[in-house]
Amino acid sequence: MRQAPETTSRLDEGLEPRLRRFAVTAIAIGTIMAVLDGSIANVALPTIARELRIDPAASVWVVNAYQLATTMSLIPLASLGDVYGYRRVYRAGLAVFTLGSLGCALSHSLTALVLFRFLQGFGGAAIMAVGPALYRTIFPSNRLGVALGISALTVASSAAAGPTIGGFILALLPWPWLFAINVPLGIFDVFLAGRTLPRQTGHGGRFDFVSALLAAPAITFLVTAVDGLSRAIPRAALALMLAASATFGTLFVARQRRIAHPMLPLGLFASPRFSLAAGTSLCSFVAQGLAFVALPFLFQTGYGYSPFASGLLFTPWPLSIAIVAPAAGRLADRYPAPILSTCGLFVFALGLGLLGWLGPHATPPDIVWRAVVCGLGFGFFQSPNNREIMGNAPRERSGSASGVLATVRVTGQALGAALTAVVLGAGGVSAAHPALLLAAAAAGAAALVSALRLPVMRSAAAGTEA
Repeated sequence: MRQAPETTSRLDEGLEPRLRRFAVTAIAIGTIMAVLDGSIANVALPTIARELRIDPAASVWVVNAYQLATTMSLIPLASLGDVYGYRRVYRAGLAVFTLGSLGCALSHSLTALVLFRFLQGFGGAAIMAVGPALYRTIFPSNRLGVALGISALTVASSAAAGPTIGGFILALLPWPWLFAINVPLGIFDVFLAGRTLPRQTGHGGRFDFVSALLAAPAITFLVTAVDGLSRAIPRAALALMLAASATFGTLFVARQRRIAHPMLPLGLFASPRFSLAAGTSLCSFVAQGLAFVALPFLFQTGYGYSPFASGLLFTPWPLSIAIVAPAAGRLADRYPAPILSTCGLFVFALGLGLLGWLGPHATPPDIVWRAVVCGLGFGFFQSPNNREIMGNAPRERSGSASGVLATVRVTGQALGAALTAVVLGAGGVSAAHPALLLAAAAAGAAALVSALRLPVMRSAAAGTEA
């Protein structure tokens, strides 16, 4: 396979179709591994705690370490892609992720396992931070919606399937295989990415370490504080974390305004369509985070289904996304993305509301068709909305836009999960229904934010005609 030429015009046109398939495969493999490992270890925590002889509460750090490393490094690593090239950052991320996976599989103590999960999280963040930007170099501009439809399909399906795949692996193999399985895949993907991804050197300049040191604690303190709402953490400590997040965030923004080559160009948010698309994405992932945590409690505790049956009942959701997301991406290349996204979000909110109003004796068919409505709505929203975010950013700032895309997704899911924990903590497992109705409200809010783009879109169209 020949490497694509390294010219700007060639990158604007994307790769030829034969090379494009291999490049998409390279990104999909890395993205699946990175997203899956954000949730695949959840089902193994009781087993890990028992075999390592640790307190079950302490085992939660196996999950937290990965999420923390990912969240705090998405924006800096996206900027690194803008400076040095997305291909380089992606391959380096794959190598770090693979090394971290090997370390996790060989760990015999909680300390070692948490440290290697932290390393794994940095690698996963590099993969997710520049993935959408790489799609923009692989596909021509007029097929950006198709590219981001593939990206949305990969991310959403992997996130939803994590617990099910983790349970299947644990049914056959010891827990270290949850991580060991990444090693051969990672080695293969480093080779494949090197042969197929287009060479892109970035715009040069220097990486701003000061901005990175400000961005990481701003996001980390925010996510930790929100997560602490559901735990026995003193309110004064939560207030202190929120104040620290606001302080670091303010310093980060002030520095971006001051320097010539900012890590996160604030000019991106000067575009109303970019800003509203990012806000829409945040609200939608809050809704998804609420539902993904509430539904297992509803299925297993409320209706008495086994974990395996619960996974089967959940499966129609990601399957529906898999069916509709690529088609929605193709439509976004022909029709206005804000209209498609808004319609999808109203369907998503409807599906969540229907799940929230399930009766006490719901049958599997009652659950399945409602899950299908949720998946269809979310899949129809995500691809066009992602296209709106990436398409309204300059090509040379694709990495920054990609970092924003990944950051709002991870932050939204964390906020949604924390809100579910608060609701369940206040009302017990019987509060799963109210949590789902809250998710429907969040999706409805996302639809309203998305609808705000319609007048902006019409004004822009009128200005172009004039």
